[in-house]
Amino acid sequence: MTAREELKRQAEADGIEFFFAMFVDMHGKPCAKLVPAESFDVLMDGGAGFAGFAAGPMGQTPADPDMIAVPDPSSYLRVPWQPELAVLQCDIHVNGEPWPFTPRVILQNQLARLEERGLTYMVGVEAEYFLVARQLDGGVRVADPLDTATSPCYDVKALTRMYPHLVRVSRYCNDLGWSNYANDHEDANGQFEQNFKYADALTSADRLIFFRYMVHTLAHEAGMAATFMPKVFSDRTGNGLHMHSSLWRGEDELFVDESDQRGLGMSAMGYSFVAGLIEHARASMAVTCPTVNSYKRMGVGAPASGATWAPAYGTYGGNNRTQMLRIPDGGRVEHRGCDGSANPYLALTVMLAAGLDGVDRNLDPGEPNTDNLYTLSKKQVAERKIITMPPTLLHATEGLVEDAVLRKALGTSDRGDYIDYYADTKQREFMDYHSVVSPWEIDRYLTLF
Repeated sequence: MTAREELKRQAEADGIEFFFAMFVDMHGKPCAKLVPAESFDVLMDGGAGFAGFAAGPMGQTPADPDMIAVPDPSSYLRVPWQPELAVLQCDIHVNGEPWPFTPRVILQNQLARLEERGLTYMVGVEAEYFLVARQLDGGVRVADPLDTATSPCYDVKALTRMYPHLVRVSRYCNDLGWSNYANDHEDANGQFEQNFKYADALTSADRLIFFRYMVHTLAHEAGMAATFMPKVFSDRTGNGLHMHSSLWRGEDELFVDESDQRGLGMSAMGYSFVAGLIEHARASMAVTCPTVNSYKRMGVGAPASGATWAPAYGTYGGNNRTQMLRIPDGGRVEHRGCDGSANPYLALTVMLAAGLDGVDRNLDPGEPNTDNLYTLSKKQVAERKIITMPPTLLHATEGLVEDAVLRKALGTSDRGDYIDYYADTKQREFMDYHSVVSPWEIDRYLTLF
């Protein structure tokens, strides 16, 4: 039985009446068309057509032919709270060919190069988000008015008040077969995290897109709003998207070595992967932290339920949360330099490319950093030759375009390299932000001179 036939049989057995033919743009925004089940064959034969220029930054102009969203049968997900609806993640084609400006296609191309080595990239994601409410003046407040504790992390009372929402998300994750294993109140008032089991990189990216959509939808139904924005409140911790990476060959975990003399249980390949992530950290940041707001999440002050857990330096260590790369146990590395606004397809592309460059060049990251990086002085950082992360999106994109490894990974076409299109889009985003006069400027400068 073909994948298409299996999909049709499963959809009929599930009583599916409609499909979302879904894809995401550069920013990770989900776009979709609603297709009746009666048009299943039309969808699978011809895809769903989109005016690409209207969808977002997808490399198209108004003069270009339609983008055709071609469903991936393996991505089928029945929507748990609306069981007559299913989601199919799609790959964009134009004139019958995969469109190189499609984030999901870009990741698939990078994974195909990995598969030629007989390897699989496995990824686990930790997505943090806030539950908030919009106020009449346009401001934002925490949805739970009683969530005001000075140290709210893991607070059982705040967790209980949001129990209905959290349990609903957890049950649906398990209905989907994702194995939800933890749900907690995070370090800021109104902030939560819900975890599910790792999978291959493409599956994890698809799941994260659906998870965000699910959390947004369920929060809205409960009279709240959910946000994965990196820094919602200036005096509270921001939203991270911690990515746990490992390479496998069949059933063998290639990053595991119990005899590791550094004591972290990591193999030589694992350390080289870590070294590659550090080598390309500054350039990768433009993709893993892709908004102007991202750089307000980073800092070097010690968190006190309001500062930061975001890495300001390109370092690695053991179970030390002040490092960009944390090795909590042998076999995987947690990348903490990724935030809630990241497009997972693009972020995983650059992370994999960076890590593989370290493996190919047999790089060594040196000894693990054991410092509390939040307490180091600038002089100590310089003495240790620690890499400092770019201070703004503009700085990050300027570094991105200079990185040949990431340029190759993100791909090229007859319209140029994706990395240049991406950087140009993000630099214009930065300039749009930079041109707006903020209340901070009015307060500081209006009568100063």
